[in-house]
Amino acid sequence: MLNLSVLLEDAARETPDRDAVVFGDMRLSYSFVDQVANQVANLLVSRGLQRGDKIALAVPNLPYFPMIYFGALKAGLVVVPLNVLLKPREIAYHLGDSDAKAFFCFEGTPELPLGEMGHAGFEQADGCEHFFLLPASLATTESPIEGAELFWAALGDKPKTFDTVQTEATETAVVLYTSGTTGQPKGAELTHGNLLTNAMVSDTLFAKSLHDTFLVTLPLFHIFGQTCVMNVGFFRHATLVLLPRFEPKAAISLMVKEKVNMFAGVPTMYWSLLTDDTSDEDITAIRENLTVAVAGGASLPLEVLKGVKTKFGADVLEGYGLSETSPVASFNRPDRPAKPGSIGLPVWGVEMKLIDEEWKTIEGEGPGEIAIRGHNIMKGYYNRPDATEASIQDGWFRTGDVARRDDEGYYYIIDRSKDMIIRGGFNVYPRELEEVLMGHPAVSLAAVVGVEHESHGEEIKAYVIRTPDATITEAELVEWGKEQFANYKYPRIVEFRDELPMTATGKILKRELR
Repeated sequence: MLNLSVLLEDAARETPDRDAVVFGDMRLSYSFVDQVANQVANLLVSRGLQRGDKIALAVPNLPYFPMIYFGALKAGLVVVPLNVLLKPREIAYHLGDSDAKAFFCFEGTPELPLGEMGHAGFEQADGCEHFFLLPASLATTESPIEGAELFWAALGDKPKTFDTVQTEATETAVVLYTSGTTGQPKGAELTHGNLLTNAMVSDTLFAKSLHDTFLVTLPLFHIFGQTCVMNVGFFRHATLVLLPRFEPKAAISLMVKEKVNMFAGVPTMYWSLLTDDTSDEDITAIRENLTVAVAGGASLPLEVLKGVKTKFGADVLEGYGLSETSPVASFNRPDRPAKPGSIGLPVWGVEMKLIDEEWKTIEGEGPGEIAIRGHNIMKGYYNRPDATEASIQDGWFRTGDVARRDDEGYYYIIDRSKDMIIRGGFNVYPRELEEVLMGHPAVSLAAVVGVEHESHGEEIKAYVIRTPDATITEAELVEWGKEQFANYKYPRIVEFRDELPMTATGKILKRELR
């Protein structure tokens, strides 16, 4: 019997008074976070949710996230974390597709009214029964959104103890949505066993001290932040310093103030830290404390890797994984030499190989598509047996990422999965954008590709053929896209053409467009 919430419960038992999360002037102990999580579990059970039911959670890096995440798990429920940049149409899709029964949504800010958008999406999702608004201020006593129930009022005097449901290791704990090159986003079902084992294995890869302090700026709704920062942090009873939105000056200030010794980020974050005008005093303080720097999400440019070592004195270790692999599959392990540009070696309990389009194993250097097998592989895509069967055979998950392998077994990514774009560490799949763009009355045909960008890695560009007599401009279509897509998704660049390059069968040649 196993429940991922043991990560919080063990820390609350062993180090009850230690700061679990720090946010601004707020410092919350492990015992406090555990008690609120117990109240969340009691709330959900009192509202009729049963073992295996889904709850959606849309909140940036705030103390609410671990409280609700682990509270739902304690009750034997399944957590569906949502990207906080989704728009109402996208939120409604995720709530409906996941069969979520309850939705916890942060109020947001005037710049990002997440609560309003979340409630609008909730109202479009027939099967979701409960909407809990997470207020931006603890002083809020009345809901600013009609029909939305305030979180703290809902908790009320719910008991601060709860008898945790003893789930099986094979039961789903989290459903993480990942886009595909065809159609809408799919929910990857990750089990309690997947996530706990991956956190424990990841813990062995990072140097540790008696009391670690992690800077949490990777989004916790993303598997990288969830496993490698929050779950690993709670496993080793660390203090998590929360930064909801990455900004280099704010990150540096917190690293100095809180004596942060572990930082995990995507390449664009490291690029920003290098280009920020940091004081010599701050650099010295960071160099004294920072012992672990981890990169993932996209390949880290060699110059950035060297720059971090020169400026902050830390070796950045790169790894590789996907939502479907919980996520860590390979890493530049501490017991072996690190190789810049490599995603490292398979981690403990995980196998990797190269395959061709027919699933046949490719020996030697390759190249070939990476396939992965081990304790980290998802159960499958929620309610999508065909997609699951297409991606998993004999326990092997095909990633869609093309790599080569050196004679010591280190892997090197040489191409991303077909048409996928990685913008600022977020995966963007063109098919979804193209379908929505072509729903615009002025758009006849659209092809979306990624183009090189200095800070984001890739920017999103749409090649568009207008409908006859349409006069829509680039600025107008970009503005329309803002309303349709999450902020990281919409095309920033639009190029109108009279025709697009195609094969004889009518398939758009995106390679030529790139």
